[in-house]
Amino acid sequence: MEPPEVRYARSGGVHIAFQVFGDRGTDLVLGLPWITHLGVEWEYPPLVEFFRDLSRFARVILFDKRGVGLSDRAVGIPTLEERTDDIRAVMDASGSKKAALLGISESAPMCLLFAATYPERVEGLILLSAFARSLYADDYPWGVPRADYERDLAEMEASWGQREFIERTAAALAPSRKGDGEFVRWIGRMLTYGASPASAISMERMDMAIDVRETLSAIHVPTLVVRPSGDSGSGAGHSRYLCDHIEGARQVEVPGSDPLIYAAPASAIRAAESIRVFLNEPAAPPDSSRVLATILFTDIVGSTRLASSLGDRAWGELLHRYYDAARSELARFRGREVKTTGDGMVSISFDGPTRAARYACALRDRARQLGLEIRAGLHTGECVLREGDIEGLAVTIAARACEKARGGEVLASSTVRDLSVGSDLPFVDCGLRTLKGIDGRWRLYSVDPLVLGKDGSWSARPIGFPASAAVDSDGAPEPEVPSPAGSRAEEGSTPHDSDLPGSRPRRAGRS
Repeated sequence: MEPPEVRYARSGGVHIAFQVFGDRGTDLVLGLPWITHLGVEWEYPPLVEFFRDLSRFARVILFDKRGVGLSDRAVGIPTLEERTDDIRAVMDASGSKKAALLGISESAPMCLLFAATYPERVEGLILLSAFARSLYADDYPWGVPRADYERDLAEMEASWGQREFIERTAAALAPSRKGDGEFVRWIGRMLTYGASPASAISMERMDMAIDVRETLSAIHVPTLVVRPSGDSGSGAGHSRYLCDHIEGARQVEVPGSDPLIYAAPASAIRAAESIRVFLNEPAAPPDSSRVLATILFTDIVGSTRLASSLGDRAWGELLHRYYDAARSELARFRGREVKTTGDGMVSISFDGPTRAARYACALRDRARQLGLEIRAGLHTGECVLREGDIEGLAVTIAARACEKARGGEVLASSTVRDLSVGSDLPFVDCGLRTLKGIDGRWRLYSVDPLVLGKDGSWSARPIGFPASAAVDSDGAPEPEVPSPAGSRAEEGSTPHDSDLPGSRPRRAGRS
């Protein structure tokens, strides 16, 4: 099987390298793990055979993630939102309107997020040696302790490309290939050709922060979880968690113990056959009215007083100019207006939480140019789209977050923060809050936050400025309540990670 030509898709300002092979059956977008290189991948016969098996029943779309391989490298730490954009860009460039997604190891979270956000473009979801979260937490004991991760990062920087490091990496990826010189050499070429030390560390830091657990309940496409039966590490826990939290997901075990399933021919053959059977099964179309979306509520502070002082005509003209500015910014950030509510606006962004947060900050600045002050609340969660409106708990949470914000402040749930990992947005922990009508206490974060000046006024906080005391919606201090280490204080929260004993990280599945 000859390597297909390399083509490029534009994702924003980034070029994403991809290849297409096979011409039958379902389109299958394939995300390989960690460091990849579209040229080197075709040098290892067992992987080529895996490609051949997939191409017998699917049109396979293979790509290098941004930052590695033949895709643009100088992209900093990529976000999951950007990675999902890359999937969409590659699908568009290859002429694929709808495809199944096959995510292996740390390529799985971007596939999970894509399936939750764009169910109308997903035939099915296949997860190999996959995980929903990287780091250890009390309620996620299969993750890697942060201290182990940091040690690996230091080791990676010091010994990237050296033979001993490559041999250890190869042994972690495929224990059955230990001592296999051909496999070790191939892994060495993949790593050194696929990424520089800085690129690899950027990828690792992004992977370390992955936590997509709160997106799992929003996935309603057929899902298959594949894992090696002989994996004695944490892989079983990762797979079981995915099956327990994705509606209708089922698990298939393949022989072997290698997290990198296609390194062992017997495992690869069984995995390909399981994928073929899964894709050929009849499935009901996904409910495209239920999607993962970022909801934004905004509110003009002091609107009643301002309307009274200006009079109806002047206030109406000012409000019209504000809505024009809001809609102009919404188009720039690829969002969609759902409705206006008096002096507020509900917006929904299908393109991810980072754009929604940037939009909220941009709108705040535009409003100030008009002499207005707004506050905003953001949450990412499952929503129901119905007759031009949106419904669901996620909508209520965003509205309550807006109520808690001060004038000029953008408050986001920790789900928004988790899914924005890798962005340059500063999120400052504002503590746990009680949200009206919603059980429990919810951890909120200030985006591009404010600082209390000596004169008692709030202004933009310089990045890196320490967080101030939280203040409730009436202006009275609301004490910050830190979460216990590893606790899930709210839907979508990320526990405070601690250095706990546990296994060191493993590539391709963290097993």
